[in-house]
Amino acid sequence: MAFSIQRFSASVTAFVFGHPFPTEAVVAKPLQGQELEQVFGSSSQQVAGSSIPSQYVSITEADDGIYIRYSLAEGDAIYGVGQNMGRLNKCGQLFKTWCSDEFRHLPDKASLYGAHPFLVIKGENNFALFIDYPGEMTLDLGFSDPSQISIHIPTHHVRIFEFTAANAKQQVRDFRSLIGQPYIPPRWAFGYQQCRWSYYDKNAVNEVVEKLRHFDIPCDSVYLDIDYMEEFKDFTLDPHRFSDFSNWVAQLRQQGIRLIPIIDAGVKVADNYSVYQEGHEKGYFCKTETGDEFQAAVWPGLCAFPDFFQPEVRQWWGKQYQFLTDQGIDGFWNDMNEPALFYSPQGLQQAISHAEQCKDKNIGVHEFFQLKGAFENLSNRREDYQAIWHQLEDGNRINHEQVHNLYGQKMTQAADEGFKQLNPDKRYLMFSRASAISGHRYGGIWLGDNHSWWEHLKLNVAMMPGVNMCGYLYSGADVGGFAGNATSELLCRWIQFAVFTPLLRNHSCMGTRDQEPYAFDENALTIMRQHIKLRYRLIPYLYSEFMQAAKNNENLFWPLPLEYADPDAQNVEDQLLVGRALMCAPVLEQNASGRYVYLPENMLLWKVRQHDKFDLKIMPQGHHYLPLELAEMALFLRPDSILPLVDSAHHVEAQDLSSLECLVYLHSSAEYVLYHDDGVTHNWQHGAQASLKVKVFYDAENKIQQDVTIEGDLPYRQVKLTIIDQFEQVVVRHIPIA
Repeated sequence: MAFSIQRFSASVTAFVFGHPFPTEAVVAKPLQGQELEQVFGSSSQQVAGSSIPSQYVSITEADDGIYIRYSLAEGDAIYGVGQNMGRLNKCGQLFKTWCSDEFRHLPDKASLYGAHPFLVIKGENNFALFIDYPGEMTLDLGFSDPSQISIHIPTHHVRIFEFTAANAKQQVRDFRSLIGQPYIPPRWAFGYQQCRWSYYDKNAVNEVVEKLRHFDIPCDSVYLDIDYMEEFKDFTLDPHRFSDFSNWVAQLRQQGIRLIPIIDAGVKVADNYSVYQEGHEKGYFCKTETGDEFQAAVWPGLCAFPDFFQPEVRQWWGKQYQFLTDQGIDGFWNDMNEPALFYSPQGLQQAISHAEQCKDKNIGVHEFFQLKGAFENLSNRREDYQAIWHQLEDGNRINHEQVHNLYGQKMTQAADEGFKQLNPDKRYLMFSRASAISGHRYGGIWLGDNHSWWEHLKLNVAMMPGVNMCGYLYSGADVGGFAGNATSELLCRWIQFAVFTPLLRNHSCMGTRDQEPYAFDENALTIMRQHIKLRYRLIPYLYSEFMQAAKNNENLFWPLPLEYADPDAQNVEDQLLVGRALMCAPVLEQNASGRYVYLPENMLLWKVRQHDKFDLKIMPQGHHYLPLELAEMALFLRPDSILPLVDSAHHVEAQDLSSLECLVYLHSSAEYVLYHDDGVTHNWQHGAQASLKVKVFYDAENKIQQDVTIEGDLPYRQVKLTIIDQFEQVVVRHIPIA
């Protein structure tokens, strides 16, 4: 087997087989020449032969591709794999990398909307793997054989990365340093967001905004689903239901509300539609093998699909967003970009022909299920994907089957490139449904069309560390569930977790009950309002931790087993560290009036019932049962940590940042550096950022002292310190900032 080796550091190696497709997932360059010699004592990277010098895994080549195998020891755990089903520990599961329009996230689903083949193995050996391949592969993580990982890559052209740093967190950092810095949203995108399929017209949106403000619920964004378009055509507006659009956008902005419209991948085939006409005339849409335009049906009926693999097409598509940005829009969500296909004309004709053959026949059970399947399986058929061909920049063509997982990422890349042309200094909100490794540089993701199930609340918790590891820091689930009817209890508990996720969007589906907070009973409304206001109080911390994680290749969410070594922490699946200071432990069971928690160290419990009042208690290391009524959530502060807070407001830009409150759990010496920038431009990349450093400590006489220093231009003028020492004594101090 011929292969070559690329070294990126002493702990990062890539094994390169054949001529891999340039996915652009990895932006770092391998060591060369003198750099390589300094690290390894040799400037040679090339290795040929039959023995692959992997430190931990066996890599073999067969007629049907390449296999990676690893023998699991008892107690080994597997983390990562991005957006997928299952618990935090993925041992025993089977996954496939195939971005799928998968409406029902059932436990046995092998693939969802994202393809994220990065996994961390923790146990007898500690290492991580990334397989840089844009097609479908199978990750059998102890499913077929509980004692073995077996990964099948159906190609002879791939890069396999092995990460051998001493611990999992460093392996994640090494991976993130390879794939580049994550997308940075505007600060206002950390506010509460309200969405439904669909707020059908301006009156419906105005009613939502009026009720949110009437019921004192902070909100920054309301979403427009496909009904804002004219006949579901991208980059159009229905002239009757959304008239005088730019003035309306401006009026809502004065109330602190931004509108976020959806953009779909399919372009309606219509002679009177300029986007389709131009794309068709210039050959910008995907083709069939014979060179005809590939067409399949989505919301508008038959659609063509931009060939985002061509830079010229991405440039053209990116410019289309200007139709909406010129009218005051500065945020979008890309949808249906796996791409989702309802049916192809060929598939529909085959199903109809099948039905015709069964007509007037007394068909048996097997024939009946074949007939039923002919129509049920019309959507997202592999035969239809296999009919798509892409034109590459080098003049070659490639079948969609080989690069399927990049399509949605390329659409988001096109939007990002368009924004840079329209206004290179401005941050736009952009997130996508379909994603792959590298898409994290162009936008965030939401975690797909979930359901109003308690199991999907648990899934939201389990997914966050995995997508963070793959670079997707700006992420979150459809809070309350997209499909189905959420109970008030479920939505309250979901919000209590989602106050920590950067994307906090309540999203529900047509045909389900109204899911806005004010649509429920008075008690539930009060609870949701209090916790949404808590989210706004937390924004300085969440934004600061987000930016530090982005710059330092860290996660915002970490599983406890990757932070703590003690045995009890290894089995904790439903508590997460949030940044450097906090741990969350949401209630995830229906009708529960509390939950068990494990504290790997002494922690300060803030039992939140009202966002502006502290109910504090130091809890010792160990196992505890924690009573939590529906109105209460548990927020834990780690020892010697500081949590910065500001007052809530109706929207992010209305928050008063002149006064900062810091909750301090002092054990010996606590320190926090709060990051700040303008929140709307990319100037932070050029040094336009500031920081506030707060330090609280005991002096030689065992008295509490504090030190507050600033660097750069900050809005804060006063800091209030609420200090809880290890004896639960509370000290409050007010510190002016010059």
